[in-house]
Amino acid sequence: MTDLENNFVERLRNDDKKVIDEIFAQYHAKIFRFSIAYLKNESDAYDIVQEVFIKIWENRYSIKQETNFDAFIFTIAKNTVLSLFRKRLTEQKYLDYLAQAASSNTEGTEEQTDYAFLKNQYEQLIEHLPLKRKEIFLLSREKGLSNKEIALQKGISEKTVEDHLTKALAYFKKHLSCYGIWTALFYFLFVE
Repeated sequence: MTDLENNFVERLRNDDKKVIDEIFAQYHAKIFRFSIAYLKNESDAYDIVQEVFIKIWENRYSIKQETNFDAFIFTIAKNTVLSLFRKRLTEQKYLDYLAQAASSNTEGTEEQTDYAFLKNQYEQLIEHLPLKRKEIFLLSREKGLSNKEIALQKGISEKTVEDHLTKALAYFKKHLSCYGIWTALFYFLFVE
């Protein structure tokens, strides 16, 4: 868990109302993009975002200090979308599929299984990127450097940095897509 995630958990558990704004700033656009991609309805997507942050606040006391905050967010967003699908779908085939998916999401360490699996797949894919692309991607996503900062550090053009990042994202999208709908949530939250 990063220091920032640890800080989020601690501040939530201490009723710091300002932390929810910081969490919202970091995750709301990503959750919205995922939601709109699957729900195809802006109103529903906004409802999902709002519901996720309400659930984060409501469950703040149950978050353990050692909880992986990214996995916590992923699980809440996944369950919220799943709940909306359950409400909307009436075909038995879909209900059976959703019931099976929901039953795999239990409390405790099992609740992070999907997240841990996808994170592991993502980390393995990073290792298979060409060295220069991997370095640029990690500087962008892990260190938070801008394209301009990376270009200056690596002595290359911003356009080259942008090209490497575009190709890396396409690579992740292609190789993660076979893992289903929750991969898209993981992608929007933690990769893109």
